[in-house]
Amino acid sequence: MPDASASDSKGQIPTNLRLLLILEEVARAGVPVAPSALSDTLSLPKPTIHRLLATAEEEGFLQRDIDGRSYGPGQRLRKLAGNTLSSQRLRTERLAIMQALERELGETCNLAAPGRYGMVYLDRVETHWPLRIQLPVGTQVPFHCTASGKMYLSSLRVDKLKRVLSWLKLEPSTEKSITDTDTLLDELAITRSRGYSTDNEEFMDGMVAIAVPIRDTEGRLLTTLSIHAPRQRYDLETLTGMVPQVREAARRLETLSRQ
Repeated sequence: MPDASASDSKGQIPTNLRLLLILEEVARAGVPVAPSALSDTLSLPKPTIHRLLATAEEEGFLQRDIDGRSYGPGQRLRKLAGNTLSSQRLRTERLAIMQALERELGETCNLAAPGRYGMVYLDRVETHWPLRIQLPVGTQVPFHCTASGKMYLSSLRVDKLKRVLSWLKLEPSTEKSITDTDTLLDELAITRSRGYSTDNEEFMDGMVAIAVPIRDTEGRLLTTLSIHAPRQRYDLETLTGMVPQVREAARRLETLSRQ
């Protein structure tokens, strides 16, 4: 429910605040939200809710879920969230944490968030080694064959995961890419139980990677922190030995995101 500061003297939500509260509620829920639920939560008439949802959808701030009725964040709202995360003060502190991790491990580290069709790189700190894989900020990589993508998929509820896998094309990026749904589900179950994910040359030949989640106060995945390295420097087994350091950096990033 909106707090008292969000209402006027008659206890009604000001007109110019209603759409913002709808966007806030959709983002807070973490799952697609039906208009009726928004009407109940915000105590707004259903015709008003439908009108505001139509506007938000038309402008790209919200998008309909696969059921055609409920709504989740649209491209512009996700971009707004990414830009907010990239505000100068937070980004400076965030990069300091990532730079410390890169110095400790000597490999490129990446911060990625789920987009509509894959994981989107929000930030990265490059290794000093001449031999490195360059994936600039803004790059979108597949869900099913990257460490960050598999970490995200493993965090989904079973019903949502099944919906995602029903449309996700498991196209091979390398000979080691997982292209079978059952095999991917088995991999995600392992990822979920151990709390980190791997990429064993599944996205790029000669590249291995690990990723851990960065969660909000309710335990939901916000972003992922990953490191990747050429196979010439590390095999996957050696890289997974660095999971504790990556987890500690992720914990610090979680603390930063809650300030």
